[in-house]
Amino acid sequence: MRDIGHDPLPLLRRHRIRLKSLDDEDTLLPLRSVVHLMEATATEANCGDFGLRMARAHDVSILGPLGVAMQNAWTFKDAIDYTSRFLFLQSPGLVVSYFAKSEFDDRAAEVSIDIVLDPRPPLRQSIDLSLGSAHRISQLLAGEHYKLRAVTLPHTPVVSLAVYQRFFGARVIPGQERASLHIDRATFREKLRSTNPALREIAEDYLSRHFRNPNDSVTSRVRLAIRRTLGVQPARKNDLAGMLGFHPRTMQRRLEAEGSSFEAIKDAVRKELALQYLRETTIPLAKLASMLAFPEHSALTRSCRRWFGAPPSAIRRDLVVVGKNKVTVSKSERAS
Repeated sequence: MRDIGHDPLPLLRRHRIRLKSLDDEDTLLPLRSVVHLMEATATEANCGDFGLRMARAHDVSILGPLGVAMQNAWTFKDAIDYTSRFLFLQSPGLVVSYFAKSEFDDRAAEVSIDIVLDPRPPLRQSIDLSLGSAHRISQLLAGEHYKLRAVTLPHTPVVSLAVYQRFFGARVIPGQERASLHIDRATFREKLRSTNPALREIAEDYLSRHFRNPNDSVTSRVRLAIRRTLGVQPARKNDLAGMLGFHPRTMQRRLEAEGSSFEAIKDAVRKELALQYLRETTIPLAKLASMLAFPEHSALTRSCRRWFGAPPSAIRRDLVVVGKNKVTVSKSERAS
């Protein structure tokens, strides 16, 4: 913030983050506070690319022992696998997923990043920061073998796409299902230059012995699987159980024991994504219905009325305030 001529202290106080905590690597900050701080900073400083600017200051050292394991992985794909397994050390709300095929480039695989918060706040700057940091770390790890084919954003940027294209050096496609780097598949096979097998074994052993993913419940795994596949293939209970290595009845029993159900999780994921896309993108409603695996546009409308008490058009026009425990519809919208 100081680099762009803004005093950070008032915003830090507003979001209850102590300045000295930023110098302590072991301090845990509330993810929601950080996300809101990022958005407020971009707005108050009139700096729509604030997340990308922050990413320029990041390298693999910010990941601690995970960074050591990544730097000493055998291949770039192995480094991505370490990230998927242990990124929760940075925050349980950060999730990295790998897809062997990209729908935007037949030469690429896809690495997606998500920030899981419920209810889901605006995430433009935090997503930009996460994607930008992943891009810079990938450049460092793979060196000249790193070939980025495209970048997809789950929001509509508030600055020109040219700003993003200069940062990433690749085509940038807004308003898509996932925040992802679409990287040439040959990159994933490349051996990393800095590999030290002994350091890798030490780091992996340390991570495996001392840390367990707090999101490793059946409910969390089903939720993530639905987010990955919704709109790409039918999110059917039997199919997802097979993906996760469960018999459908076993998965159902495990979910019931955790106080949940497949249909409830699917509905919650749809609700969360609908709110995100309506607030942060200009995706046509018919396409949005398809992305959320609704059979038709009217099904999306009915669900929005059930979730938020208003149609999707009202949410997109900011006529509806959605809070954690309530929904408020403006007088003009009620009259209509």
